[in-house]
Amino acid sequence: MSTKTRRSYTETFKEEAVRLVRESGQPVAQVARNLGIDDHLRYRWRAEQQPAEGRGQTRQSFRAEQAELIQLRRENASLKQERDFLKRAAACFAKESR
Repeated sequence: MSTKTRRSYTETFKEEAVRLVRESGQPVAQVARNLGIDDHLRYRWRAEQQPAEGRGQTRQSFRAEQAELIQLRRENASLKQERDFLKRAAACFAKESR
């Protein structure tokens, strides 16, 4: 039984692959073959890089910002649940003290 190891690529390699397709005028599939990668990876890297470039960031900083945003939204939802629980508990205790 053989196991495949997942290849990892540097951010610089990913940026260069996106730039190469943009500037060379060659089809994505051909550039991907020349680089030895699957073309779906190249499409994903481009999809990740476009919003980052629009904001003047690198892919890595954009991804870090998105991860932080997701974490903060989860924390916010948790805090809202705790607040609502405490409101209900306070209303219950106020009702009992009357």
